[in-house]
Amino acid sequence: MQQPHFHIGKIVSSFGTEGQVVLEHVLGAATALKGLTVLLVAIKKDELVPFFVTATKLKNDTEVYITLEDITSKEKAKRLINKPVWFVETDYRKFVSQSAAISLLGYTIINDGNTIGDIIEVIEQPHQLLVKIIYEQKEVLIPVPDAFIEKIDKQNKQLFLHLPDGILDI
Repeated sequence: MQQPHFHIGKIVSSFGTEGQVVLEHVLGAATALKGLTVLLVAIKKDELVPFFVTATKLKNDTEVYITLEDITSKEKAKRLINKPVWFVETDYRKFVSQSAAISLLGYTIINDGNTIGDIIEVIEQPHQLLVKIIYEQKEVLIPVPDAFIEKIDKQNKQLFLHLPDGILDI
């Protein structure tokens, strides 16, 4: 059975002449990703390709230098630039900061006592946080300002909200 996977960032550049790449992430804390063995890169839409990690090194709070098996030249690395990167759930849970907005991925949204869906994407914008769910067979973006949040149950991965009437119909 395939493990769930989570979008955590993208490859923003190559580094050096031997194929290293720079991964920009939204994990919420500086991390060198020590122990990461594989990352999934969206080479084409809806096609995640596993790349095996041979080395990582912290660049700054949101970026990490990564050496990938079989990516041994700057030319090969350049093909990965601007490609989205995903982690399998175990790696995602290992590296995500619990205070980061992205840590809400996989949480179930409960609005006024009714389960409305699981968070499949977290979108951080300068002045608001949006979450994407599947609601009645449609993708729906929901703004999540503090005023809508009643409670976050980290143990049961539940986000309790009080949404304004009609917001799910937009």
